Amino acid sequence: MSFTVILHIPNETSVAGEVEELPKPTDNIIVVMNPRQKDGKDLHYIDQGAVKVIWPLAKISFIEVLGDSEEEKIIGFVRE
Repeated sequence: MSFTVILHIPNETSVAGEVEELPKPTDNIIVVMNPRQKDGKDLHYIDQGAVKVIWPLAKISFIEVLGDSEEEKIIGFVRE
């Protein structure tokens, strides 16, 4: 199960992407798939063909974990 996250990097644009697992306290890096800006645009400092990027956790202020949209799809309209 992958998680959608937003990485907040000091003095840079926030980066949205997916991770296979959340970083553990012992991890030094985070591997982000499909990195992009929060609005879906490409990041100017990453090649357009890149599908995974590795960031050192020391360079990240904090990480937001977004809710899964699949959970919203499971619970739908209920007719009584």
